[in-house]
Amino acid sequence: MTNDKNLNLEEIATQCGINDFSQDPQLVLERVSALEKVYSPEDLVKIFAYILETCPTTEILEEVIRAEDKIRDKSILPALTDLLVTKSNEEKYIQVRVMCAKAIANLKDTSAVQALLYCLNNKNENYKVRFACADALGKIGDRFAVTPLINVVQDESEKSLYLRESAATALGMLGDIRAIEPLVSILETKNGIIDKFTFLKERILESLGKLKFGDDKRVLKALKNSLEDESAQVRINAIEAIMNIDTPEASEIIKQTLNDKDDEVKKNALIALYNMHGRDILDEVIYCEKYPKTLKTFAHELIEEYENNEE
Repeated sequence: MTNDKNLNLEEIATQCGINDFSQDPQLVLERVSALEKVYSPEDLVKIFAYILETCPTTEILEEVIRAEDKIRDKSILPALTDLLVTKSNEEKYIQVRVMCAKAIANLKDTSAVQALLYCLNNKNENYKVRFACADALGKIGDRFAVTPLINVVQDESEKSLYLRESAATALGMLGDIRAIEPLVSILETKNGIIDKFTFLKERILESLGKLKFGDDKRVLKALKNSLEDESAQVRINAIEAIMNIDTPEASEIIKQTLNDKDDEVKKNALIALYNMHGRDILDEVIYCEKYPKTLKTFAHELIEEYENNEE
């Protein structure tokens, strides 16, 4: 592999066919892939950055972003963020820009936060790009993104519930306690509402399970109310969130769901209790008459799995 400090990037691009837009994109892709056998990672990043800045062909840009993501050199960040921001009005670049956001997330560099927020906060932006930016902000972990993400989750005028869900997930990834109050407020107002808000409630519960809220009574009440939700998945997510609460009440609250109408909810409740207290809860379910047969069978399965793992 070569490592040339005086790379002629324009000449290399010409050799690859990047500057000749009449060529077959597949042929150009093969030439781009071949660069990895000739140049060092340090030089490849420079070449890739040049291609990202000059090439208009989406197939080639996608290939370069994939290749760059294997190297993950932060020096390419300006080219990625520029491509993410400057192509915002062109429909054909949507997938390219989504890939840019994902590659930026993998670099975990906080200097990209402003560019990601710019796209996230643009309501005229394509929802796929905004979703990818929300996810990237969560993965990068910069606390500066907390307030903008909260604003997205709370925005009732936001057309895309999918985006609000991704923002809620990102808040859980960030782990900032500032997100607790707004997430609980949404959970309180949407409690009992089914259909379009179900997935939002699921994401909020997942995020609350990752946040450290101690024995906050308001949060606990919101989680308990979620155990009455019409959606079985919402109830399951509530169980998982309650399991992470540092309070003696958590076990008793989850124990009540062992008689839930849905078998999957019952099973998840038993798994949660087993993780919290070990084998004793399984024996109680097996030998106590008040528990349904399906749950007893599942308790036996857990014991068999436990004993096999011990061996």
